[in-house]
Amino acid sequence: MRMKRSRAAVWLLLLPVIAWAQERDGSSAPPTQEEAQAIESPEESLPESEPETSARMGRGWHSLTRLEAATWALLRRSGGGREEGFVQVEPTLIIDGGPEFGVNVGAPVRLRLWGGGEGLVRREDWDSLSDWGQLLRALKLGSDDSPVGVWFGALENYSLLSGHLVRRYSNRTNPDYHPAGAFLTGTLGPLYTHAFASDVLGARLMGAELSLDMEHVLFGKPRDKGCYTLALSAVHDWGRAGGRTPSLTLAHVDATAVVLVRPTYEAHVLAGWGGRPGEGAWGAVMGAGLDVMTSTLDLKLRLEARRQHGGFRQGFFGPDYELARFNATGADGVPLADASFPDGHSLYAEAEVGWDAVSYGGLQKHLKLSLSAEAFTWGRFDVDGRVAVQLFQRSVELAVKGLGTGMGQPGARYLGAAEVRWRFLGGRLYVMGTGGTLLFPEAAGVLRPAAFASMGLGVDDAR
Repeated sequence: MRMKRSRAAVWLLLLPVIAWAQERDGSSAPPTQEEAQAIESPEESLPESEPETSARMGRGWHSLTRLEAATWALLRRSGGGREEGFVQVEPTLIIDGGPEFGVNVGAPVRLRLWGGGEGLVRREDWDSLSDWGQLLRALKLGSDDSPVGVWFGALENYSLLSGHLVRRYSNRTNPDYHPAGAFLTGTLGPLYTHAFASDVLGARLMGAELSLDMEHVLFGKPRDKGCYTLALSAVHDWGRAGGRTPSLTLAHVDATAVVLVRPTYEAHVLAGWGGRPGEGAWGAVMGAGLDVMTSTLDLKLRLEARRQHGGFRQGFFGPDYELARFNATGADGVPLADASFPDGHSLYAEAEVGWDAVSYGGLQKHLKLSLSAEAFTWGRFDVDGRVAVQLFQRSVELAVKGLGTGMGQPGARYLGAAEVRWRFLGGRLYVMGTGGTLLFPEAAGVLRPAAFASMGLGVDDAR
């Protein structure tokens, strides 16, 4: 936990901009260090066991330019099965200024080829102020060694520190809502702060967690920071951007103690309590975690036992929240803020795995796996997972993700997608294909199912 106190896990969303790993000169160092750094959050520092790689990546300025062109077909599987087709053009520019600065800009522009709809450009992609946030994929200012660090861009698989309020959240689950989020980290003596906003251009989800190093407070500055912490978090959804929905506020208190520390791994235990202030809804949690970090492996495991009462649950702002805030999973057909949630217990498990045979560090991994599952005593089961692999000397990239909520109950919800990329001609040129399912929020909170598919070409150049 102290190895990486918090992380915006944006790796799956940023698969299209993961550094291509074909070596120009056959050496073992990654050729596009700028991509691995420019799109990382301030929390994504390199392992300490790789000082040579770290020094190499922090040297000088680098850039990467990219252009993708593809067909993009959308089939709405209700209301007559209306089909729309577009040509999608997506330029990208990445500038890496070292550990303290990186920027990644670009957005897909969809030009109509066939089907209904208004205008040449798909209107739903640019019809609100928040949608213009998609132009900024990532901007980092500061690093994990800085007193203050700021990161802007899309949030994917994002958790707010302890994760008991915001866990594995994505601000792009709604296909017609493309905000840029942000989070800020800061350290002042024994106090560590992490604050975030899901939409910097609209009044939406905002929150913060304050973590106090109790050993520092009671006995002075410790040799190992963050072994014994007490944290308070609060999150409020204004519900005004990306569609009007009810507002709500949640709060949580957490205590964490690191009980075992070794050079390559550590174990911790935790306990917490939270709820919806003034509404009698509360929940409690106890659990344990294991963090492992070697030159080739980054592993995080967590197991928790949870208690829910009065409609509150841990991870309330989860991977499907941008859909559930319109229509919660289940048969009620009401927003999540107003939906009933049975009292009971649950068991939650989560695993985050990053492995690379060559130990490049950063986002460059042969395998990235993220999986969570929660089973409730009253018969509900939720699962969220994503996996990405690089094969054949990294010339092929394959990613799959899936989400299932409310399984075992009426009104269960499922989403899934897959993407493949094959690089050739030294890695500069690639073909790509992607497809999956979507849910579009419409009037009265109805979610309309759809499917999409895309195929195209891309070219990039790193300097």
